[in-house]
Parts: sequence; structure tokens; C-alpha cells
Amino acid sequence: MIKSMAKFQRIFCPVVALAMGLTLAPAAVRGQEGAAMPPAKVERKNRAPVARDILTLKLPRPVEAKLKNGLTVLIVEDRRAPYVSVQLHVGGAGGLFEPTALTGLASVTAQMLREGTKTKNSIQLAEYIDRLGASIGASSSFGSSDTVLSAAGLSDNFDDWMGIAFEILLQPSFAADELEKLKQRLRVQLREQRSNANFLLSERFNRAVYGDHPAASVSVTAESLDRLTQDALRQWHRERYAPQNAILGIAGDVRAKDLIAKLEKLLAGWKKTELKPILPRDPQAASARKVFLVHRPNSVQTTVSLGNIAIDRRSPDYMPMVVMNDVIGGGASARLFLNLREEKGYTYGVYSDFTAVRYPGPWRAGGNMRTEVTDGAMVEFFNEIRRIRDEPVPLGELAESQRSIVASFALSLEQPSRALGFAITRKLYGLPTDYWDGYAAKIAAVTAADVQRVARKYLDPDKLQIAAVGDAGRIKAVLEKYGAVEVYDSNGAPLPPGKS
Repeated sequence: MIKSMAKFQRIFCPVVALAMGLTLAPAAVRGQEGAAMPPAKVERKNRAPVARDILTLKLPRPVEAKLKNGLTVLIVEDRRAPYVSVQLHVGGAGGLFEPTALTGLASVTAQMLREGTKTKNSIQLAEYIDRLGASIGASSSFGSSDTVLSAAGLSDNFDDWMGIAFEILLQPSFAADELEKLKQRLRVQLREQRSNANFLLSERFNRAVYGDHPAASVSVTAESLDRLTQDALRQWHRERYAPQNAILGIAGDVRAKDLIAKLEKLLAGWKKTELKPILPRDPQAASARKVFLVHRPNSVQTTVSLGNIAIDRRSPDYMPMVVMNDVIGGGASARLFLNLREEKGYTYGVYSDFTAVRYPGPWRAGGNMRTEVTDGAMVEFFNEIRRIRDEPVPLGELAESQRSIVASFALSLEQPSRALGFAITRKLYGLPTDYWDGYAAKIAAVTAADVQRVARKYLDPDKLQIAAVGDAGRIKAVLEKYGAVEVYDSNGAPLPPGKS
């Protein structure tokens, strides 16, 4: 998660942002070069604390079953509208488990599912799904442990579009001509990515924080594309798409009892395997600050990320991190936004977020700013990071952040698909059965001391990895204030001193 996100996404996905806290007299925050810098002048206005009725929210309990083939099924009944949404998470089939030489194997396999089955070519498949008024797709993010197939449509023709979704899942053709078409599209995409500052930043930042961990990959490579053959995709699909490692979630206008019996028949041919995915070792937080710069000649802006590895999804620090992150950079009322955009006018958008999944991911802050204000913007990033570490969050500001997080959570429950998403998340990460029932209360219970504690633990300015994209001739000297700068070209090749 690498850019500003919607409030719900920050709370729920597997990229989240959080932490905050304490109340003392505002001490001066030290600038990067040692000059005393005052805290930002713009502060949040105090609002009412979290309403008590929200603290006792109870999520709808999904009906849970395990099919004979080991597939876990979660069903949320909601017949307010004639609509059904489906999510299938296939564990062990994500990019996290790819061989190094076959980067993109999981992603390309997932994309190829929609490009034809044993009974329908890609055109026939697209036309059939369109006639049903349904949507069906599959994806596997780089660094993810899962491949996700999603589908949605009217309950009146649920059997039809669900049947074709299972055909896509279990009987892909991996046709040679369709694979070549996809590769050509991806080659074009690869060339276009090299001109996109956000992609270059994501690539460099991920390599900085993850090192040689598989989560460092953000894209297929030209070399790995050449190695992704039909046989490679078929083998990956045959070995990795295993029902005993998968979770099927269905929400909407369905009856659980009837549906479970139907699923047993529909999926009887999906056989259990012996696959037991083993996660790679956890990535480790960097012990010293490093600075990386991607040179884009004549760029009029600098794109930057600062961060380090923080927590996984099961960490006891998760709730304080959610609040902390929201305070410092979670939205338009957060400190970074108020300081760098509203007060200083350095940038249109600035953010912070964090990734918490099966393994520890990074907390990061970043944004785009005009090249000429890069120096001032960097100072303010560090000022705000030091401020949240050194000063307790005022109680009014803390309460406002908690109120906003909890309100967004409560509103999201109006949609059955979101309730299903929460249920799947709980199952994926082995969280307690009543986890979401207590979510609002736990957010409200986070103290200023909790916020300050996690900020000090995970936001160490001396250990942050800094990645930037911009004109090296204009910003390298600025970045050198934070450490020795490694400079790369847009293709990822290191540039020797004096070449930038």
C-alpha cells in the first residue's frame, strides 16, 4: 500500500496505518540539521469522543463450514438486495512463494484464468459473463501469500455466474496465443512503468526496506517474462491451487444451508493436495538510515518515501499503530497533511500508511512535492516524526482520530461484502472469533502513551530508509544531509559518482 488510501482501506487491508499519543506541553521539534523547529501551527479541532453505542457493535456472524476437500467456506446472509459477492483466497498461490527466476508467475497465472477455459475461449468467456451481468476477476499481488478470485452478480442468476467462476478457477486453458498476448501487454507496461515516478519509487523503496525478501518485488521483469511458459503456469496452478489452503467467502442474497450442499457438488472435482505453504523468513528492520535516489533528469517534482519494517497483522501493537498512523498521516486532518500542504503549501498530497500481513511490513510516509521545496519538505517530515515520538498526543486530537477510525469502521458494515471481508481477514490471520466485535472498543482504548510508545518503537528517524525520485542535479545535495546517497537510473542501474 504506497499512496494515500481511503479511510476504510487504511483500517482493513492488508496495507493499514495507525498509532498515536500523550499530553505534555509542546516541546520544540528538532530539524534535521539540528536547528530547533516549532511544531506545526495547524492543529485538529477537538470533537466528541467515540459514541458508546458504536463500541458495542456486533458484526453478523458468518455461517462457517469445511467441505470434504478441505475448503473453508464463510457465508454472510443478507437478503436486503438481490445481489451476491464472492471472494476466494487461495493461500500458498501468491507471489511470496515464486521461484526467484520466475518473478510474476503467480500474477500472470491469475491473469490468465480469465483468458479462456477448456470450454470457452477468451472472447466467448467475456461475452458470457457480460450477458449474465456479472463480474469475475483474479489477481495475485507481488509479495502476497494468496491469489484472490472475486465475483459478483445478481442472485437470480447466481448459479450461472458462480458456475463459470468455478470453471475459470479449475479449468483454465492457458492457451499459448493468449499467453503471448498477455506477455506483449506486460512488456508494454514494463516500458511505461519506467517513466512513472510512483512506480520507480515503489520499486526502490521496497528493495530498501525488504532487502532480499520476496516481498521486495513489485513487478514482473523482462527476463522472467521470457521464462513464463504454458508448462510453468500449468504446474503452478496444479501444485498451488489447493482447496485445503483456501477460504471461500460468499455474502448477500443466499441461504447458507442450501448453498453448502450445492458447493459440495460443484467443487467435488477440486481435490485436496499435500501442499503446506511455508512462509519465507520475516524481513528485518534496517538498523541504520540509508538514502536511495532514482535520477529523473529535468523532473519538476520530487517523489519521496521514508519508512522501515514495522509489524505483522497479529502484532499486539496493531491497534496503537492504527491510531498513531491516523494521527500523523492517515488523511486530510492528519499532521503531515496539515503541515506540508495546508500550512507550508509544499505538496498537493502527503500521507502515511503501513502494511501488516502474514509477515512484518513497513510503515512509511511520503508524497510528491515541487523540486524547489524538497529541502523544506524533508525537514517537516522529520519534524513530524520526531514530534509524535517526543510529545504526547493532545487528548482532543487523539479522541478525534479514534472517532474518525471507528465511524469509518461502523459505516463500512452497511455493505455485506465488507462484513464478509472482515470475516475473511479474521480467518486468514487466525484472529479471535469476536475480534471485530471488540475492534471499536480497542481503538477507543488506545492511550496517548500507547501512541507514543509505538512511534518510538517503529519510527526511529536514524533507521528510516529514504527513497526519492527526482532530478539528482537539484536534490542530491539535499538528500545528502540525511546520509550517503546511492543514485540509480530509471532502469534500476546504479550511477557512478558524477554521472548524475
